[in-house]
Amino acid sequence: MKILVGMSGGVDSSAAALILKQQGHDVTGATMAIWKGGCDTSGNCSAGKCKNACYGPDEKEDIEQARQVCEQIGIPFHVFDCKDEYEKIVLDNFKKEYLSGRTPNPCIWCNSLIKFGTLPQLAKAAGIEFDKFATGHYARLEEINGQYILKRGIDPKKDQSYFIYRLKQEQLANILLPLGGYTKEEIRKIAKENGLQVSDKPDSQDFYSGDYNALLNIQEKTGNIVDKNGKILGTHTGIWNYTVGQRKGLGIAAAEPLYVLELRKETNEVVVGFQDAAFRKFLTADNLSRITELPIPRAGLTAKIRSAQTPTPVKVEFKEDEITVEFEELQKSITPGQSIVLYNGDAVLGGGIINRVY
Repeated sequence: MKILVGMSGGVDSSAAALILKQQGHDVTGATMAIWKGGCDTSGNCSAGKCKNACYGPDEKEDIEQARQVCEQIGIPFHVFDCKDEYEKIVLDNFKKEYLSGRTPNPCIWCNSLIKFGTLPQLAKAAGIEFDKFATGHYARLEEINGQYILKRGIDPKKDQSYFIYRLKQEQLANILLPLGGYTKEEIRKIAKENGLQVSDKPDSQDFYSGDYNALLNIQEKTGNIVDKNGKILGTHTGIWNYTVGQRKGLGIAAAEPLYVLELRKETNEVVVGFQDAAFRKFLTADNLSRITELPIPRAGLTAKIRSAQTPTPVKVEFKEDEITVEFEELQKSITPGQSIVLYNGDAVLGGGIINRVY
C-alpha cells in the first residue's frame, strides 16, 4: 500500500513512518510549513523558550530532522507550504476567540482542517500517489458496518483522540493511525533500537511557547480584576492575557490562592475567586461535530474537557445545534472555547466547543 505520513520531526511521526515501512508499505514523508514569523520582541524565542512548540521559529530545525529521518529509513520526503491556510483557519480563530474572552485550542482546528485536510490535498495536487494518509497520533480506528469508529489509544497517558474528534467519515476512511496500539515508552524504544536520532526528543508542549500578544497584535486594554460580587481587587491590561483556571501571575494578595473564574468581554473584567468557586457541574456546547451517523446512546456516556483527563461520566441533552452536559462530579475550571469530547466506552462519538458554564 502507498502511504503518505505526516511528519513533524518528532519521535511519534518518525516511528509511524518507520513501522509502516517495516510492514512493507511504500511510504512517503510529508511535512507542512506553517511558520510565518511574528515572534515576540521580548527575546523569549531567541532565548530558546519557543522550543518544542508546534508553531514557532524553530520550524526549520523540525523540518530538517524530519528530512533526516526519512533519509535514514529510505523514503522520499516533501515539504508543503500551508502558511496561508494555517493563518486563515487556525490563527484567525485563535485571535477571535481570545478577544472574545474564550480560550481556544488551536490543535483541534489544525488537525481536522490542516494536517488531515490541507496537507494531503496539497500532496495529491502535487502528483504524489498514496492510498492512505497516516500520522503519529495515539488513537485507533475500527470499521463497523461501513462506518469508521475513532477510538482512544491504548495508552491512557498518551491518548490523543481528543485532538482529532472533529474528523469526518471521509477523512477517517482514508487514514491510518499506526501508533494507537502502542504506549509512548514502546514507541521511544522502537525509535531508539532503530537508531532514529529523534528517539529522545521532547514532545511539543504547546502550539506556541512565546508571548501570545505577539500573535494577537493588539493594543493593551486596561480593565478591572474583580471578585464574584464585583469588588475591584486589581487591574489588568487585557482579558486575553488570562485563562479560566489560571492561578499564577494575578498579582493580588489574598488569604488563599485566587483562580480566574470568568472572563467578561462586555465589561472587560477578569473575575477571580478561591478554588472552591472554580468547580462547576454543567456546560453547554455548540459548533458540534459527530464521528458517525449511528444512534448515540442516552446512557453510559463519558466526556473529556481536557486531552489528558480520564473520561468522566456525564448525562447529555441533545438539541439540534447544541448539547447540555451534566457531569456526575464537579469539574474544575471548565473553560469556554475549549472542546468537550463525548465517548461511549473507548469510542469517540464527537463533541463541540464549550460556550457556557454553570
